[in-house]
Amino acid sequence: MTAAQRVLAILEAFDEDHLVLTLSEISRRAGLSLSTAHRLVGELREWGALERSVEGRYAIGMRVLELGCLEPQGMHLREVALPHLGDLQAAMNANVHLAVRDGHDTVYVESLRARGGAQVLSRLGGRWPLHATGTGQVLLAHASPQFQEEVLALPLQKYTKKTVTDPYELRRVLSDVRRTGVAVADESITHNAIAVAVAIRGPRDRVIAAVGVTLHRENWTPGAALPALTTTARAISRALGAPSARRTPTGASAAG
Repeated sequence: MTAAQRVLAILEAFDEDHLVLTLSEISRRAGLSLSTAHRLVGELREWGALERSVEGRYAIGMRVLELGCLEPQGMHLREVALPHLGDLQAAMNANVHLAVRDGHDTVYVESLRARGGAQVLSRLGGRWPLHATGTGQVLLAHASPQFQEEVLALPLQKYTKKTVTDPYELRRVLSDVRRTGVAVADESITHNAIAVAVAIRGPRDRVIAAVGVTLHRENWTPGAALPALTTTARAISRALGAPSARRTPTGASAAG
């Protein structure tokens, strides 16, 4: 590996299931010798990319978050969307997510938790396969047919018995999302939680993001969540310059 690849391997050793690691764990997960890992971890810690606890374990440092927040597209999207997302959270007392597509995954560029909301695993910066979440299904449904087939050919991970992993069934789901403008992921990742999501459009009406809410399954139906969700998506799309968002909606599902 090049020097840059070794540094990136150390940073990639951390994920949602490995937020804190010892030096030996970093060495093993990065595929580096202990001496190389020790030297590079020290340099990364000095720069601020890693932090070391009093117990001698390491975690991602604030410097990485600072750099991530400078990503132009995500930063502009968050600035435009955040007031509307706050209103949506207050109106529904629900967990709210703003997501974009990155490779074969959906990544949350904003995540607002509601007090007493459904128990979910999502967080700001969280990454999930496109097929498994409501926002991911929205983004996948509006991707090119070639990209959709690329995703469908992958081994699709099953998180619960309701996660859609069969390619034929997923094609039907994506077709429904394009037709209705709404994705509903019922207990796809978390039991007793239902995710409802719609698209956000930018200039030339291209789908650039998705906004979703995660609800207690027994307290909400997808239809009950749609008015506030589609209103939010339309407001954000309008602020981003989407031509269709400036027109008067013809029905409750027009904002998808």
